[in-house]
Amino acid sequence: MNVDFTGLDDSPIFPGMSVPEMKILSSVFTCKVMGEGKTVFIENMQGESLYLIKQGTIRISKMMAEGDEEVLVVLGPADVFGEMALFDGAHRSATARVAEDVELLSLSKSNFEMLSTKEPALCLKLALNIIRLFSDRIRSSQEAHRDMLLDALGRRN
Repeated sequence: MNVDFTGLDDSPIFPGMSVPEMKILSSVFTCKVMGEGKTVFIENMQGESLYLIKQGTIRISKMMAEGDEEVLVVLGPADVFGEMALFDGAHRSATARVAEDVELLSLSKSNFEMLSTKEPALCLKLALNIIRLFSDRIRSSQEAHRDMLLDALGRRN
């Protein structure tokens, strides 16, 4: 059964996708509905899927000393998280919990690999969009870190 991407045109993983390509992608994503407070995945868990938020919000957090969790970001509709699982399947670097009832569309690593065999050009296009998203996040994180250091040193204007 194909998932419905309605309202997700502005998601960072879909730029440049044609209607036929979106139809193919809708066949490899699955839908999952979760209630507030539920956990999508926890830090250090094996990564297996990318998630796209169709509706609701997700809180991404990191475990700190003494068992406290620090919220890193709250994500909403059209946002993507867990994307690196498609490429490396490594352990999760953060925890994702439902902040507000959510409808998630997920792409598993196995479906991504199947797509790479059956539709290599489409898979490459999707992978490049995901890499752009990831690169943007790294740049933003570096800028925020630099600004924080400059503030701490009292050198920022």
